[in-house]
Amino acid sequence: METRGIEDMFDFRRFPKDAVVLLVLLIYFPVGFCLMLIRIFIGVHVFLVSCALPDSFVRRFIVRVMCSVLGMHVRQKNPRSRDKNTKLYICNHVTEFDHNIINLLTTCNTPQLEGSTGFVCWARGFMEIHSASSQGAIGESLQRYCSTEGTPPLLLFPEEDTTNGHAGLLKFSSWPFSLTESIQPVALRVTRPLISLSTPESSWLMELLWTFFAPCTVYHVSWLPPVSRQDGESTQEFANKVQELLAAELGLVSTKITKADKAEHIKRKRHTVPQTTSVTPASIGLGFMVQSLGTDDHRIAKMAQQVKDVLPHVPLNVIAKDLAKTNCVDTTITNLLENKEEALMEATGTSTSGSSKLSSYSCGSAPTIKPAAKTFGRSPADRHLSLQERKEALYNFARRRYIEKHGLEHEDSH
Repeated sequence: METRGIEDMFDFRRFPKDAVVLLVLLIYFPVGFCLMLIRIFIGVHVFLVSCALPDSFVRRFIVRVMCSVLGMHVRQKNPRSRDKNTKLYICNHVTEFDHNIINLLTTCNTPQLEGSTGFVCWARGFMEIHSASSQGAIGESLQRYCSTEGTPPLLLFPEEDTTNGHAGLLKFSSWPFSLTESIQPVALRVTRPLISLSTPESSWLMELLWTFFAPCTVYHVSWLPPVSRQDGESTQEFANKVQELLAAELGLVSTKITKADKAEHIKRKRHTVPQTTSVTPASIGLGFMVQSLGTDDHRIAKMAQQVKDVLPHVPLNVIAKDLAKTNCVDTTITNLLENKEEALMEATGTSTSGSSKLSSYSCGSAPTIKPAAKTFGRSPADRHLSLQERKEALYNFARRRYIEKHGLEHEDSH
């Protein structure tokens, strides 16, 4: 799958795009906020009850009912397919609390492979292991655990990261399938109205608060029959087979996108400057940009307006893109006056007419500059000197225009 496929697999927006749903969410917001406060208080009691009662069917039933009050409803399908002799459950990963939900249905342990250790790890329901060790050492430790009699089954998420559960599954890592010869697939589907299930780079605590805020979050758990590895089948082939089974059960696509691909895509989106292709006046386009961006981009938007005052024919998205690289008004003005604007416009989809308009503005505003064809020196030193003269003349003209527009020269005289 390409970048578009990655976009479909993760929700980068917490709130919906649909105007009607957004209006409903706005009306619901006071109710959701009150619900969140009440559920935080109840959640403390759920935690205390789960700590006080021993692991048993009674405890799971009580905690499951209390979690329903918190808005976390659990429904399971084919519970009789659960094999009590299986030592490893394999499940797709949708939210930060998937292991807690499965634990409400049956006793199982999920190792904490990364993140906080100690009390936080225990409080979240993870089994703490030495995650600082190599993956091979972790695999050997878990393999010994699975071969020990009387231990609860392991619950692992071979995707190693969450998706929105609507488009596809991340590529399954092969190492969990080397622990045992037989596993039980668990298909998890999660639904929630009004807001998304999770967003990248959001902490588990923030996701918990949003879960309390939402009207409800419904977890649908389906138990698939156990699957064994065939003779001569590699661990990766075994992983791919189980991935296909879960994807077919959930009606999703089995992709080759990995956890590392998701991290790289998030990093790319973080450093991408939002572009505006508005046909409204510059002031309206800038106002929309300022309202829709964060603190750093708000500063860039202000700087973009300063450049726009000097070069009114340059689109705001081109100015903002160059400012994101230079972080300097003067340097951006210089870059845009050095005939680099055409390449930038092609990258952002700006029309050729806008490019010619800017070129005529840049060249026509400085009649004292010699044509490039007549000033092309014979030696590299002469050519460099000619280029420096043109740059200096263009830069001085831009500075004069900016000073005259803002009356800075008049202020300095006083």
